[in-house]
Amino acid sequence: MLAALADEPAVERVVGLARRLPQRAFPKADFAVADVTRDDLRPHFAGADAVISLSWLIQPSRDERTTHAVNVEGSQRVFDAAADAGVSSLLYSSSIGAYSPGPKDRAVDESWPTEGVPSSFYSRHKAEVEHRLDRFELHHPGMRVVRLRPGLVFKRDAASEIRRLFAGPFLPSPLLRPGLLPVVPFPAGLRTQCVHSLDLGEAFRAALVREARGAFNVATEPVLDAREVGRILGARTIPVPPPALRALADVSWRARLQPTPPGWLDMAMALPIMDTRRARAELGWRPRRDAGAAVLELLDGLRRSSGAPTPPLATGTGGPARARELLTGVGRTSR
Repeated sequence: MLAALADEPAVERVVGLARRLPQRAFPKADFAVADVTRDDLRPHFAGADAVISLSWLIQPSRDERTTHAVNVEGSQRVFDAAADAGVSSLLYSSSIGAYSPGPKDRAVDESWPTEGVPSSFYSRHKAEVEHRLDRFELHHPGMRVVRLRPGLVFKRDAASEIRRLFAGPFLPSPLLRPGLLPVVPFPAGLRTQCVHSLDLGEAFRAALVREARGAFNVATEPVLDAREVGRILGARTIPVPPPALRALADVSWRARLQPTPPGWLDMAMALPIMDTRRARAELGWRPRRDAGAAVLELLDGLRRSSGAPTPPLATGTGGPARARELLTGVGRTSR
């Protein structure tokens, strides 16, 4: 997103708030340390034209009190501070995960219910924030509120973080090479969507400068299903019953072999396919990278342990030989 805002003439300055500061400079951007769960955010928002709310925890997956404090209560504190500071525009990074279960054979628009998937804490939190934002809009009708609901977000520089947050320390990264594995297991019936993070950043930029309002689905084409994933990887996909995969995910999560609870699979299997026509029509949004390019870039990043000089994305966050992930409990910390 910072890359998109840096190239936008209407944006003069960006102030980024984070618990841990990045180790590199970004054009137009300054950074300050702040925690959305406890710090007074109003001084940081004073004089701002817009607030873009991105703060979220995926881990620790074993401590929902911590994730709820950041994801839900922290988001509410951001919204309230923006209103108190007199900010005129609020943009929130929601997710496809906020949606209720829906069809896989047709696309739904932004009016689809946002009740989430109950067995996924991520989905429950996204749905709860959407409901809180509904109430916030009723109490602050003069503030422009935008919600972007992206699919899975991929990028090479995020590979180390994605591996750490979702796969854990035992993923054999060198094997993630298209064509290396002739057969790939795939959840039977799974159809999902993704977007490259740079294209998502462009959607936020467009929503910021076009005075848009409301919700926008953001995903690139084509939909990722067994056939498309097989084509991308140059492999034959073998359907695996979701109940069997769920049982494996549950056992391996409880055994601390990987950090992802089975609710993530439930969510992936249940969520609808999103119609992105509103983003294209009202934001003028056109993704530059298709789903295959985004997947291949992520796989290349996973194979190379790619990262970036910010604490969440840094390659060394997991420790030497991923030892810190093991010593601190797989999925037990937010680092």
